[in-house]
Amino acid sequence: MTRDKNVVEALKKIADSKIAEHSARFFKSGPGEYGEGDQFLGIRVPKQREIAKKYKDLPLIEVAKLLQSPFHEVRLTAVLILVYKYQKNKNFEDREDIYHFYLDNLKGVNNWDLVDSSAKYIAGHFLFEYNEDRSILYQLSDSDDLWERRIAIMTTFYFVDQGDFDLTLELAEKYLDAPEDLIHKATGWMLREIGKQDEVLLRNFLDNHYQNMPRTMLRYAMEKLDEPVRQLYLQGKV
Repeated sequence: MTRDKNVVEALKKIADSKIAEHSARFFKSGPGEYGEGDQFLGIRVPKQREIAKKYKDLPLIEVAKLLQSPFHEVRLTAVLILVYKYQKNKNFEDREDIYHFYLDNLKGVNNWDLVDSSAKYIAGHFLFEYNEDRSILYQLSDSDDLWERRIAIMTTFYFVDQGDFDLTLELAEKYLDAPEDLIHKATGWMLREIGKQDEVLLRNFLDNHYQNMPRTMLRYAMEKLDEPVRQLYLQGKV
């Protein structure tokens, strides 16, 4: 048995049908929903993290097989393996290999939790810490694929943590016209993170765009602002 199959077997041993039913609803896997067709074993994330840590030395070729799985938890475990592998390997060449592998296998990073568990920690870290060309994020932000566009904005989470806000704000402005609620939430979240460090900068962005911002994006962005200020924006009285 190959080691990727060991991972799948380890997950299947702790599968829970009741959790699977809840997950299928939570991740909107029904017809016409964003996770349409996704399948679930029913496993809590902490258990997946335990298994991912155990198999963090899994060769990339076998991680690729996991990312092709129809089961959500198998793909998430694969993504977590990649993050642990990236964090364990400190040299540039290994991290570069993992970063490019990640980009080459984005079809398997196809739900919001997979994106949010990986983009910041692999792409975000690599692009920022090694001063790499960030043009890939512009490409992803232009994609027809919802998850690739979410990866673009969530990758900048790492930049925001380092006090580098420019690209996040640029993508946030670009995403004002995005049709998907999941893009609105991610963008509002990143704006909120900027506001934690520089409320004036966040307020300037809101002053310029709140009238055209999707309501969900606006609410997420303002979450940490004082309630009277939030009400001014919501009522259009700024």
